[in-house]
Amino acid sequence: MASLTASRNDSLLTQWIEQPMKYDGSQLSPLFSYRNFGLLGSSCIGFCGPCDVSPSEMVDLEDLRAGSAIRGSQMLHFIVEIFDRELFSAVCLQRLLAEIIRSTIEDMTGRAAGLWREGDDLYRGEDRKLSISIATSSTVSQLIHFAVNISNEGTPVATCSLEDFGIPAEALGRTVLAKLALEYESLVQATRKVRPV
Repeated sequence: MASLTASRNDSLLTQWIEQPMKYDGSQLSPLFSYRNFGLLGSSCIGFCGPCDVSPSEMVDLEDLRAGSAIRGSQMLHFIVEIFDRELFSAVCLQRLLAEIIRSTIEDMTGRAAGLWREGDDLYRGEDRKLSISIATSSTVSQLIHFAVNISNEGTPVATCSLEDFGIPAEALGRTVLAKLALEYESLVQATRKVRPV
């Protein structure tokens, strides 16, 4: 039986960005990865840097209405952009990304990390938040920002971080990029191997 092979349209292009960048919300914009890093098509970039999202850049209206602060002194960020999909698909991919990160942390620590997911957020213990995330639509694509605390400093709520697990951010970032790319390709292929009924 012939194996399935991926075309460029099946792929999620990924890149680890060595240069630290501050995430302020403006990066969650159409074609950001193409404009800045030449990734033409569905993509995910990973990078480290502080986070401080101003109210004018907040996409989550629930957070905006509540006056919630979104910031941290040092975080591991992922920005995903996918094309020819609906927002529902992006939200599903966002939650899959959360599960990939949770399971990868457990794999890297070699033990149960005590992490659990609620919606698109990861927690440890009762209320120590590990991540922030949002998915939204642009005029041409669907966009996801997902970030994990590297440090607990500068966060407005009780948090846990990669420092608590002893995990290097770049190692986690590169592993998650590779796993997400494989899952994305598998998802696309799963839609193309069945006949209609």
